[in-house]
Amino acid sequence: MRKDNIRNIAIIAHVDHGKTTLVDGMLKQSGTFRDNQVVEERIMDSMDLERERGITILAKNTSVYYNGVKINIVDTPGHADFGGEVERSLNMVDGALLLVDASEGPLPQTRFVLKKALARKIPIILVINKIDRSDARIDEVIQEVYDLFIDLDATDEQIEFKILYTNAKAGIAHYDSNDNSTDLRPLFDTIISEIPGPEIIEGEVTQFLVTNLDYDNYVGQIAVGRLENGTLEMNKFYILCGKEENQKNVKLTAIYTFEGLNRRQTNKVEAGDIIAIAGLSNIKIGDTLTDLENPKPLSRISIDEPTLSMIFYVNDSPMAGRDGKFLTARHIKERLEKEMLRNISIEVQPLDRADAFEVRGRGELQMAILIETMRREGYEFAVSKPKVITKIEDSITYEPVEKVFIDVPEEFVGIVTEKISQRKGIMTNLINNGGGRVDIEFRVPSRGLIGFRSQFLMDTRGTGIMNTLTDGFIPWAGPIPQRTSGAIVADRAGRATAYAAFAMEDRGDLIIDVGTEVYSGMIIGERNKPGDLLVNITKEKKLTNMRSSTSDTTVVLHPPRKLSLDQMIEFIAEDELVEITPVNLRLRKMELDHNKRKKDARLEENSNL
Repeated sequence: MRKDNIRNIAIIAHVDHGKTTLVDGMLKQSGTFRDNQVVEERIMDSMDLERERGITILAKNTSVYYNGVKINIVDTPGHADFGGEVERSLNMVDGALLLVDASEGPLPQTRFVLKKALARKIPIILVINKIDRSDARIDEVIQEVYDLFIDLDATDEQIEFKILYTNAKAGIAHYDSNDNSTDLRPLFDTIISEIPGPEIIEGEVTQFLVTNLDYDNYVGQIAVGRLENGTLEMNKFYILCGKEENQKNVKLTAIYTFEGLNRRQTNKVEAGDIIAIAGLSNIKIGDTLTDLENPKPLSRISIDEPTLSMIFYVNDSPMAGRDGKFLTARHIKERLEKEMLRNISIEVQPLDRADAFEVRGRGELQMAILIETMRREGYEFAVSKPKVITKIEDSITYEPVEKVFIDVPEEFVGIVTEKISQRKGIMTNLINNGGGRVDIEFRVPSRGLIGFRSQFLMDTRGTGIMNTLTDGFIPWAGPIPQRTSGAIVADRAGRATAYAAFAMEDRGDLIIDVGTEVYSGMIIGERNKPGDLLVNITKEKKLTNMRSSTSDTTVVLHPPRKLSLDQMIEFIAEDELVEITPVNLRLRKMELDHNKRKKDARLEENSNL
């Protein structure tokens, strides 16, 4: 039996194709806000990091009412690194809107989420957005979407999707690109007619699958998910079926339904709706809340395994403790365990030392978001270079591989192909559309892509576009060259002077400003040759009683190359760390003492003989 008064949908789109803007328009036109209410743009991107980067990181849900039907909308991330969020979201919905830019067409991250949606056999509505763009190529984009569906082995029913044309910024949807529609009514009508209501089994016991977790200072941990069957009500006892053990006789302290961007408290909910509940302790994503007398747990959510790991260390630099509020191993461990509760694609593995933790995830971007979030919360720590997670089957070592989609001007095809082939990449496709730009596809070991993005932007002078997609495992591809340049390392503590910085001009690029406080073992720049260079960046000019017409000439320095967190993670070598504090980001050697570094290097050299 299907419920006709509810629709549960997800919105699938590549980064920056207008997904969150379309949700804004749906909320505004469904009467969610008062006429005189001031509403920000991209309402659903509530995290500061989401607004700054212009991407969706956390899957969030909202709801609108249209002609008496409640439409629950789940805003999914468009990046493969946040695949754990995507897989959870698709567990709650019965259909999806595939949003595609009228000029760019379906891009790699669209492919990632769409593949997951088609595997769940849910119906798709194609929405061609930004039809007002001067470079819109609507017919070609629709053909590219058909090709993508065929490539992903979609069924005949899935390929026969409805097509709508929208300008999300103006809040307009069309059945035909030339009709005279002035609002989003065609979109609402199509959702109700094409997406089926949730299927429930009449008379079945309560079954609620936890797909997301939230926290409230008043009611504590909140579990979000879809009530598959039965009813949930206050003052009634249930059983919580976990992965390893069951909690009997649990009672809810609050039940919420979603209305617009808010949660509304209620005493009873019926099957098919996306809801939130509070009052359960030690609840985890994938648990089922079900009937106490006749428990029937649902199958747990399965997600792709992590492909990348980083070591999080307690910060032991000479400047440790100056900026952060949370510094100790206990603080860092508690925060990472809290992250595991909310994010099932993150794993934390203990190491044989108490001040370090191995954190596993889906990619560099996901790790950078976690690090930046912790930094803003007041944590201080250090992180290592990312490493890929290998697996051994039949005594053969396998490593993760990724599809790389590159869009570059014709003149850079040679240099890009050369650099990727050095990293064991294999070209699988090349399309020259004749417009001066070339689309190339490669298959590259994930190892080879660590630190490649900044090199790619440098080689293409900022004009190249690169997207990646996880593509399984391949046998170990052999050694891959990483950073070829050395680091300029400070040999003592003090403040960087203009006199010493000027002497470094022909040795490489500095990454710190004059006047920055440094310590022995801190990386202050990138050398233009292999091998590290130890320098006294605090050296001052000797003053004499002699005067000269040229001695006091103003020193003109090149501005330092400031690195973002993402660039620092890409830049560091195996024996280096990124020092993270709420105020500063620094690069350093893992071993700060230069003599010990030399001794370790000699020992390693001798062991390789």
